[in-house]
Amino acid sequence: GPMWRGAAAAALLCLVAAWLLGVGFDPRSCLLPPQVQSRLLSAAELARYRGAVGEPGLYLAVLGRVFDVERGRRHYGPGGTYSGLAGRDATRAFATGDFTQAGLVDDVSALSPGEMLAVQSWLSFYSDNYDPVGKLVGRFYDENGAPTEALRQAEAAIEEALKFQAESEQRKQQFPPCNSEWSSAKGSRFWCSRQSGGVPRAWAGVPRKLYSPGATGSRCVCVRPSGPPWGQPASSQHSNRGDLDDPHLQEYDGCHPQAQQCVLA
Repeated sequence: GPMWRGAAAAALLCLVAAWLLGVGFDPRSCLLPPQVQSRLLSAAELARYRGAVGEPGLYLAVLGRVFDVERGRRHYGPGGTYSGLAGRDATRAFATGDFTQAGLVDDVSALSPGEMLAVQSWLSFYSDNYDPVGKLVGRFYDENGAPTEALRQAEAAIEEALKFQAESEQRKQQFPPCNSEWSSAKGSRFWCSRQSGGVPRAWAGVPRKLYSPGATGSRCVCVRPSGPPWGQPASSQHSNRGDLDDPHLQEYDGCHPQAQQCVLA
């Protein structure tokens, strides 16, 4: 949902900045906000914080980090849509949306990169909007409050996912998708514009087939046909053909190499 998109975007920008600077920057500082409180809770203690009458409060945990979600009682309190998340660490459910008893668990070991990004984003969301209480002793923190191997693996998976996302964002800037339409009368038409693929830019480009490693088939992208190749400084050394010589690209048959539009019967 939109709640965590902003957080994911912020982490992504942070990582991109880290790469551009590349000077002794620890990318992990992009992932997790600093610890504030250091109270340690057992699972049994946390289970008492479901917000019911006579209970001491309303808490939930994500990746072993405990937050006071009293302000969100409407959502997390008894009868709320997300009441299943209260009083426990149900990190997995934040990624999968599975709110059954089997899904309300903290095991994230088999989640996909996209699901790990969801976990990271929710963690940022709670850090930004609710007060941290401390840590849950168990899967992610030991009895001294030190990170476990499971937490290190989860953080490494988040870092990989963010890196992959940053790379695909950059790829989209370099090779924005074409506009395309199909009709039974005219066949397929691909064309490039300064807005195609939702990537506003100073050039339109020409259509090419892009083959991505690991992906089946190709997709139509717009390629900058002049100037230095992507990421190269403007100098007299390059061929002034933009990215046309990128090895992953192929021309469309029956289409002029410099045409901004391509019609295939």
